[in-house]
Amino acid sequence: MEAIDVSNNRINGKIPEWLWSLPLLHLVNILNNSFDGFEGSTEVLVNSSVRILLLESNNFEGALPSLPHSINAFSAGYNNFTGEIPLSICTRTSLGVLDLNYNNLIGPVPQCLSNVTFVNLRKNNLEGTIPETFIVGSSIRTLDVGYNRLTGKLPRSLLNCSSLEFLSVDNNRIKDTFPFWLKALPKLQVLTLSSNKFYGPISPPHQGPLGFPELRILEISDNKFTGSLSSRYFENWKASSAMMNEYVGLYMVYEKNPYGVVVYTFLDRIDLKYKGLNMEQARVLTSYSAIDFSRNLLEGNIPESIGLLKALIALNLSNNAFTGHIPQSLANLKELQSLDMSRNQLSGTIPNGLKQLSFLAYLSVSHNQLKGEIPQGTQITGQLKSSFEGNVGLCGLPLEERCFDNSASPTQHHKQDEEEEEQVLHWKAVAMGYGPGLLVGFAIAHVIASYKPEWLTKIIGPNKRRIW
Repeated sequence: MEAIDVSNNRINGKIPEWLWSLPLLHLVNILNNSFDGFEGSTEVLVNSSVRILLLESNNFEGALPSLPHSINAFSAGYNNFTGEIPLSICTRTSLGVLDLNYNNLIGPVPQCLSNVTFVNLRKNNLEGTIPETFIVGSSIRTLDVGYNRLTGKLPRSLLNCSSLEFLSVDNNRIKDTFPFWLKALPKLQVLTLSSNKFYGPISPPHQGPLGFPELRILEISDNKFTGSLSSRYFENWKASSAMMNEYVGLYMVYEKNPYGVVVYTFLDRIDLKYKGLNMEQARVLTSYSAIDFSRNLLEGNIPESIGLLKALIALNLSNNAFTGHIPQSLANLKELQSLDMSRNQLSGTIPNGLKQLSFLAYLSVSHNQLKGEIPQGTQITGQLKSSFEGNVGLCGLPLEERCFDNSASPTQHHKQDEEEEEQVLHWKAVAMGYGPGLLVGFAIAHVIASYKPEWLTKIIGPNKRRIW
């Protein structure tokens, strides 16, 4: 037997000890069951021939097992493993995938991650700093240490990771400035720094474009970033300036098929505030771009260059101090599904072009200084009233404030127009009568009131409606 796959069942109990003695066993896949442990000691796997071990989504508790020397991929996420990540992992030189997310692991991040391709330690209780041990030629492509208790700064040795595509350190206690230096990584596509202690400006020192050649997802919310964005800020976002190549894989995945039969897939995950909700994207699409700058101290105008990001589906600039008008160029973002610009100091009107964004499912511009009529399109008038509240100058649907008083009936409008017209004619007659005398003036007024000459019809219009 070379492979055993009993995934997605309801099997419980412990994995039998005899399984690891099978001499040709390369793959064990028991994910999404109710297994809770191993028969024998934690060393029972060490001499096994297993190379791919998938334990995700079970009920395992206690310490992580010592892995086989031949291990290529180990996935044990969504369990209740506790204790520290064993140091023996650093002696498993063939290890390419380490996925331990959603457990209760403590202690430091391992020092030997440089040559592991996929590292996911998300949502544990790890402490200390991210190690400064990434060497030149590192093969790491994904590093996710989000939702832990990490401190210190981002390790500058990450510059040695030329293959790095996905870096997530969100929801930790990292205190550092914005990592402009990461723009030297030629393949970096996803960068999430949200909910840490980052501070300082996010514009380059010379106020040009941000300069990440392949970046398409940038999340920096809930920090203390300051300053303004230059007018050219988004110009060099190559991966976002046009829709992704249709031949690019739909998801960011890492697949191997070493034996011609077995295929395993590991997916990058990201937390995204999308359509007004905090949600985890179990799969990071390669076909979209997203930006979340919310809950910082950013100010100044929102650059018109934001309209260059053709693949943008989610933009969140809420809870900052942005001023000026909402960029007209947002109408160019034809794929946009979620737009949140609430709780800033934006002024002017809502661009009429936003009503043409046919995929726009969520829009919030509440608590600004906007005025004028809300663009009347299906994607906008279908939003909740709360999406526009806090702008005393806004009117139109979905708000109750009307931009024009249409309460009077057509008959009332007609009578009112006639009365106003007569008043205009009488006052004209009075003005004409002051020269030759009041008596003649009243006579002329009577004639004009009963006869409307052609020149007056052209001014007032054939329907007797005033046009001034």
